[in-house]
Amino acid sequence: MRNYWVRVALDIPLETFFDYHVPTTLSPQRGQRVIVPFGHQKQIIGVVTAILDKTDIPLDKQKDIIQVLDDLPPFSDTWIDLCEFAAKYYLRPIGEVILPVLPPPLRKITAYTGKTTSSPVERLDKKIRNQQKKAQQKKQSSTHQATTPSAHSTSLTLNTEQRIAVEVISQTQHFKTFLLHGITGSGKTEVYLQALAQKLAEGKSVIFLVPEINLTPQFEQILKDRFCPLYGENTVVTMHSGLSDGDRLLAWLRMQRQEAKIVLGTRMSIFAPLENIGLIIVDEEHDASYKQQDGLRYSARDLAIWRAKQLTIPVVLGSATPSLESWQHTLTGKYEKLCLTQRAKVTHLPHIKLINTKKIPLNQGLSPDLISAIDERLQRGEQSMIYLNRRGFSPVLRCSSCSWTSECIRCSVHTVLHQSAGKPATLQCHHCGYTTRVPYKCPECGNQDISGLGYGTQRIEEVLGHLFPHAKIQRIDADSTRLKGSAEKLFTEAHSGDVDIIVGTQMIAKGHDFKRLSLVGILNADMMLFSGDFRAPERLFAQLIQVSGRAGRHLPDAEVLLQTEFPDHNLYQSLLKHDYAEFASTTLEERKIAKLPPFSYQVLISAQAKKVEDAIDFLKTIIRMAKEDMPDYLEGIQLYDPIPLKIIRVANIERAQLLIESESRTRLHHFMQIWLQRVYQFFRTPKVKYFVEVDPLDI
Repeated sequence: MRNYWVRVALDIPLETFFDYHVPTTLSPQRGQRVIVPFGHQKQIIGVVTAILDKTDIPLDKQKDIIQVLDDLPPFSDTWIDLCEFAAKYYLRPIGEVILPVLPPPLRKITAYTGKTTSSPVERLDKKIRNQQKKAQQKKQSSTHQATTPSAHSTSLTLNTEQRIAVEVISQTQHFKTFLLHGITGSGKTEVYLQALAQKLAEGKSVIFLVPEINLTPQFEQILKDRFCPLYGENTVVTMHSGLSDGDRLLAWLRMQRQEAKIVLGTRMSIFAPLENIGLIIVDEEHDASYKQQDGLRYSARDLAIWRAKQLTIPVVLGSATPSLESWQHTLTGKYEKLCLTQRAKVTHLPHIKLINTKKIPLNQGLSPDLISAIDERLQRGEQSMIYLNRRGFSPVLRCSSCSWTSECIRCSVHTVLHQSAGKPATLQCHHCGYTTRVPYKCPECGNQDISGLGYGTQRIEEVLGHLFPHAKIQRIDADSTRLKGSAEKLFTEAHSGDVDIIVGTQMIAKGHDFKRLSLVGILNADMMLFSGDFRAPERLFAQLIQVSGRAGRHLPDAEVLLQTEFPDHNLYQSLLKHDYAEFASTTLEERKIAKLPPFSYQVLISAQAKKVEDAIDFLKTIIRMAKEDMPDYLEGIQLYDPIPLKIIRVANIERAQLLIESESRTRLHHFMQIWLQRVYQFFRTPKVKYFVEVDPLDI
């Protein structure tokens, strides 16, 4: 009888392996879920990542696995390999990769223990069978009605550039990274769809990533209209954190059982358990939303490229404003660039006009030119959009007498004034969620003349309501879309043309096609111009190009009015010409001189403690250890001095960070692996928590 062990991935934040003995009554396989004992009288679910003939665990400490969960087939070797790569590259335990991406019912021990007599998979299958039976009965008793094909149910005629892009992507049968660089409105979506159609015709499946949840409904409808009539109603599944546990499990089952051919979703979709994948698409590849900021801090875009290489298939990165890393890779030949230089419909890019607010008085945040332009659109029955990437009514509440300002009691930031029709005014912290009523007088001096300073989307909505009382105005931001289904409802109304003026944050800037929209007004873009973050100009340029590109997709004479105090700034001058290449060239040259990414590689260690001094002391201690004990590993590695974060305190926890940099990715990664092992062994302290982020986007 064979005596062997299995290595099990557990969602436990410990930098160690978990090996379990296999009793003779069980025979687990790699990729299967198992129930194992952990700690005192505790059982948890894990995933087998390896079969072992021996283990280093002493005999008296070995434990047996308790149960093999066989309600699902084992996860494939390629899927486990993807998770292992992510764990290794992002310097996290394998369990922190595998378990969190599973639907909660597949990883919660309570779903398999207690009084339940069936697994969550069996319960869902039974529910599906009942629903199918009812649907069949309803179909037999109802009169058939013909449905009207949607605008996206058939392929559109491509222009020459689109056709070349589709042919090149479709004919590629090996690993290659394509950067589809197309101006806004150039028809990148149709290129995706027709390349995707070719892969489905070959019997392949496709992963289609979008940056945000609010983009999934429109893409889901497009994909279902075009492909479900050909391949069946389960062809398209969506995958994102907004789904209920039951919907996530249903989508997972359809993927793992290979019923689904297209997986559409946000960053977690890169872990879709699809087989026979022929193409991966990453729309708006530059978007920071593809980088997770807690737990496993991974980039879905970068994992998409690795997964495509693993499967020897093409991957398409699409954007009007590619990340500078991707753009640089096209210059060196690592990626192949496919260009779409003209709009798909017979319209031109909008004319961009800079309004110098140093010389023009504003009417509650709006220039006379912008107010006049909105009025003109209302007269013509066209839509306007006002973009302000700051939610709330005002960024801060201020006393006119003593200059007191509202501050969060738990964070080192101001609280934001929130005030909208029908709701009591509140002060809210956008970092920890602390909320309190607005005081009727200054807490410091008793003065009753306290008011909001500055403008947020709620205030602009109110101002526009006074200026244009007969217009239908709709605000779309994180506050107005908080309830389930509210974002989809608001965007549907905006797309239908029933709304005259849309006010919103970056939620409205990407991926949306508003047919009546001919004017975009941009407020307060200057706040990102002089940020200390070296990536801020890149993000600002991308935001401005994206939001500008919403205008004039279906109408002529579209216009973008941008209010600024710095109209001569190089970034704005490139924006006037819609010239991404010029902006990228200038910015890359600056990065090269400063040896910043993409010309170097970075890792960030963030430390948290009750007092920032403890966090900084911890970081200084591990730096000293590296210099004293590991001098040979430090060649080509730059360890910067630890510093407090810009916002030091969040939710009564104070924070500091340490940046590590190198011009060699391999050398940096090797150093980090050895160093973090020693940090884990010798420098654990209950006072400090630390987090490691590879390729950080926010420094």
